[in-house]
Amino acid sequence: MKQKNRIAQFIKEKRREAKLTQKEFALRSGLGLRFVRELEQGKETLRMDKVNQALSMFGMEAVPGRIPPEEDDEQ
Repeated sequence: MKQKNRIAQFIKEKRREAKLTQKEFALRSGLGLRFVRELEQGKETLRMDKVNQALSMFGMEAVPGRIPPEEDDEQ
């Protein structure tokens, strides 16, 4: 079984903590509402520049990193 997209989960949790709707988050981040929805749903094919634009709202960015061993077998 595939693990939920960690970036999608992070964005959704942080957006909710900030008490923002998807629409409000989209407006504040300069992203489209459709993109925010797809991001939070874990769509696998998204533009990384836009993903980083969303992450930057919380002082984060996606960078290359090793996949933890427990995730290696699930791909």
